[in-house]
Order: sequence, then structure tokens, then C-alpha cells
Amino acid sequence: MGVVIPLEDKNRNTASIKPLVDLTKPDMGRVNQLILEKAGSDVEMIPEVANHLISSGGKRLRPMLTLAAASMFGYEGDGHVKLATSVEFMHTATLLHDDVVDESDLRRGKSTARMIWGNQASVLVGDFLLGQAFKMMVDVGSLDALDVLSTAASIIAEGEVLQLSVAGNMETTEDDYLAVIRAKTAALFSAAAEVGPIIAGASKADRDALRSYGTNLGLAFQLVDDVLDYGGKAQDLGKNVGDDFREGKITLPVVLSYRRGDDNDRAFWRSAIEEGNNDEAALETALALIAKSNALNDTITRAEHYGAIARDALAPLADTPAKAAMLEVIDFCIDRIN
Repeated sequence: MGVVIPLEDKNRNTASIKPLVDLTKPDMGRVNQLILEKAGSDVEMIPEVANHLISSGGKRLRPMLTLAAASMFGYEGDGHVKLATSVEFMHTATLLHDDVVDESDLRRGKSTARMIWGNQASVLVGDFLLGQAFKMMVDVGSLDALDVLSTAASIIAEGEVLQLSVAGNMETTEDDYLAVIRAKTAALFSAAAEVGPIIAGASKADRDALRSYGTNLGLAFQLVDDVLDYGGKAQDLGKNVGDDFREGKITLPVVLSYRRGDDNDRAFWRSAIEEGNNDEAALETALALIAKSNALNDTITRAEHYGAIARDALAPLADTPAKAAMLEVIDFCIDRIN
């Protein structure tokens, strides 16, 4: 694929995830050790499959949010390490399952587990990781934290099924699509942020603030991912540019382009998404239609909207290094488009 869509330069200062990484570095060392320990099994294939994805270079943003959110409210203990590890295992399990459902070949620049070990192993190892996550949640002994994370697991599964129900349907509305990503992506961001104040014994208002922050950060994060699939680079994505299109995925740029197109444009999208006519030539046409409709820049605008809501959610809280780092994460997630 030779062409990507140039994105509008909005003259942002490039934000960094480094403050969050530095803030959580000691505890993330403990999380990484626990990940290796809990991914172990006498069944040889389990650690092989799990470590293939765990070691593939993800930023581990979600567990860092759990650690930072706990430190924001002065938590002292080790429960946040177990909850952060649970969050990462939930995320990893979701990726293993997603790659099977989406028939993906590449994840973070490497062959997916399903391409190496097969679909059955990927699903079952994902289930193992979910089981380990729930054991660690129980170990922490917080019913509220367990409730939040277990609810998130259910919502994520609902999101997967909802995505199947809209897959290949070009009549999917923007609201339909937002419901999918609110469940599939934002729910875990939300839970990861909320369990921090829970185990720190913070107030309901504090919990509500971190839940809102996580939800809206997750929405912004996914919308930027949607943009990058049509306007990014493979090395930034950890997958091939245009993979969403090849897999027939409905994402917001596609929804907007379809809605704004003429009869010929909409006929193309129905052929590509609903009938699977999505070869490289079709991808070039898709890129041209998305550019014509200004769908990428408008998707970015929506991501910025949710980023602003996430920022406002933290505004009433006391200024701390954790708060500053979590605010910069918002800009970092959106600045990935630059």
C-alpha cells in the first residue's frame, strides 16, 4: 500500500508518556515480575503463548493507570500491584480473543499467537489469563474492586458480541459504533483507573472522577487508533496500515465517509465492507473517499472532545505528580496521530 492520508497539522506540542512511566517504574517492576509468575504453568504451551504477546512491546498503559490512580490518593500496600497485573491479564486475554475473532495475522509487529499456535490455543490461553486475573482480584480482598473489574469483563464480552452484530453492516450509525468501543475499549480503561481510588479508600466523588477519566480516555484512545489505521504507519500501529479495512471492520472514519458520500461512494463501501471486496486497489479508493469526506480530521476532533472530558474529570482533584502524569497521558494518546 503506497499512500496514506496526510493529517491536518494542529501544531500540538508532542506529549509524552514518560512522566507516567517514571512515576510507576518501581511498582511496574513488581507488576512485570508478577506477570511472569502468574503466566507460568506446568502446561508448556500456556507460558509460550502468553509470553509471546506479553513480551511483544506493549506500553502497558492500563496497569500504569491503576498504579498512578492508587498513588494519587496516597495508597500504601501491594494490592494495587495485583490489581494492575489483573488489568494487564484482562487486556492480554482480550487481545488473544480479538485476534481469533478478527482473523488477524499481525499484532504489534509480530505474528499473532493464533498464526503460530492456532485459534484454539489462543482462546484457551486467554481464558487461563482471565482466570489468573480473577484469582489476583480475590487475593486483594476488595469486593468493590472485584465488582468493578468483573463488571468490566462482562461489558467487554458484550462489546465483542455487539461488534459482531454490526460487522459488515454499513447502516451502522455513529452512536452504534460508539457503543461498541465504549464496551470493548473504554470499559477496561475505566475500570483500571477506578480501582486505584477504591483500594486507597477514596471518596465516591474521587471514584466517579477516575471512572469518567478512564472512560473518556479510552474512547479517545480508540478513535485515534481508528485514524491511524488509515493515516498512520505500520511501525506505529504494530499492524499493517489498512488492516481494519481488509478485515471489513466498521470504524468511525468508515461510518462518516459512508454517510457523507454520494450514491457511488456508498455503493463502494457496501461492496468493500459488506461483500468483502477489499483488495489493495479498493483500499486506495477507500483512502480517497475518506480524504474527500474529511472523516479522519473529524474523527480526531471527536477524540479531542473525549480527551477534554477526561481532563475535566480530574480538574477538581488535588494537584499531584500522579494527576499531572495522567493528564499528560491524554495528550499523548491523541498526539499519536502526529
